[in-house]
Amino acid sequence: MHSKARHLRSDIGDQIFLTDGGMETVMVFHEGIDLPQFASFTLLDSAEGRAALTKYYTAFLDEAATQRAGFVLDTATWRASSGWGQVMGLEPARIDAINREAVALVQGLRAERPRQAILINGVIGPHGDAYAPDHVLSAETAQEYHRRQVNVLAAAGVDLISAVTISSLGEAIGIAKAATEVDQPVTLSFTVETDGRLISGMSLADAIHRTDDATDAAPLWYGINCAHPDHFRDILRGDWVNRIGSVRANASRRSHAELDESTELDDGDIAELAQDYHQLLHMLPGLHVLGGCCGTDLRHVAAIGRSCLHHQH
Repeated sequence: MHSKARHLRSDIGDQIFLTDGGMETVMVFHEGIDLPQFASFTLLDSAEGRAALTKYYTAFLDEAATQRAGFVLDTATWRASSGWGQVMGLEPARIDAINREAVALVQGLRAERPRQAILINGVIGPHGDAYAPDHVLSAETAQEYHRRQVNVLAAAGVDLISAVTISSLGEAIGIAKAATEVDQPVTLSFTVETDGRLISGMSLADAIHRTDDATDAAPLWYGINCAHPDHFRDILRGDWVNRIGSVRANASRRSHAELDESTELDDGDIAELAQDYHQLLHMLPGLHVLGGCCGTDLRHVAAIGRSCLHHQH
């Protein structure tokens, strides 16, 4: 583990951190805001969009403060990489600037709360559609593809970089290697199908073991996101589960294919999801980052926090 990663891990200790929920689904379904290509970074282009982001972040930060939890504050950069920029007609230099603007926005929010434990998290997503990948990147190609965004986020001053909704081994390895090139703490969060496996059929255990082997265990921790606990709870057996540090589940039990086709938001059963997290907290010794993904909002994260925070390790 590199020096910055060691220091960050020591600073985090056993404290539980909350995150936000499904930023994109909240903006589209609750706020009625159009997000081209489901890219939240487009909100940075207008005063109205930035105000919507600020309102969104502030509500979660207030909830974490009320519950006396730390908070992992994500940048709106899940799709702010060169490939998605090209799809949206944006030059690489503009995408770089968007990443810096996203970091500056959340740094400003943290500066207003000096007494709150807040980590600035530079978010990276897959090069294409994680749920229907047009082609799977090798580790070398992924490292080259993601290097630019990693470097921009690192230079902008994020505390860590988190790759989320990752569905292939090569991309996980490539992102981890790109981050270690600049001594940047990194976490990797896989998304799984309803059978608890990556879209390729690879088991989550195998993906974590092989990524650790290929990167000298570079990730601070691994996560699971964009899947309901019912989809992965039964596979959580073995020493590898000690490497899982974050869960950001979907509110819905539906598959990715079903969610893609849905025109209405499925926000699930909030109380039941909170109990699911309580159970996961006892199954995963290293779990300390709790939040939501698609379909979740402040109500879900608040309930998850109330269910889990008094059971800190």
